[in-house]
Amino acid sequence: MMKVATYSAKNIIRIVALAGCVWPFAFAAYADRIAFLVPSQIIYPGEIIGGTGLHEKYFTIRASAAGQYVLSSQQLVGKVARRTLLPGQPILVNALNEPDLVERGVPVALVYSTGTLVITAKGSPMEAGHAGDFIKVRNMDSGIIVSGTVLADGSIQVGMQ
Repeated sequence: MMKVATYSAKNIIRIVALAGCVWPFAFAAYADRIAFLVPSQIIYPGEIIGGTGLHEKYFTIRASAAGQYVLSSQQLVGKVARRTLLPGQPILVNALNEPDLVERGVPVALVYSTGTLVITAKGSPMEAGHAGDFIKVRNMDSGIIVSGTVLADGSIQVGMQ
């Protein structure tokens, strides 16, 4: 039976064998000190992130893994937190979302277009969504539930996609 203990501060691994022999091995740690943006207070899911309440903090991490985290304010400001972001902790890029263009229950324009024919109607989204999301919407005139894609202007394209 072997026990492995790591000492990252000294970059030495000590392996203790069953007989009590100790073999120290030195290794190279390939890590860099990289500055990440971190929140100074808790940011809850659904909150829009502003430019205030953020500061830089250095972490030791492999440079290849740094791309998974937010490194600049351009990646962060105006986004919505998907999960709770803790103070002093680096923020994963996948913990952020674009803000919703369409909110549940708030009337939007439904657009059906084919060739030169364009038909518009009012709809009530049954779920929130941002540009490119495929969501369900209730046509306010007929009461029929249709599906469509949220467009960048906040309207919903329905029909043949």
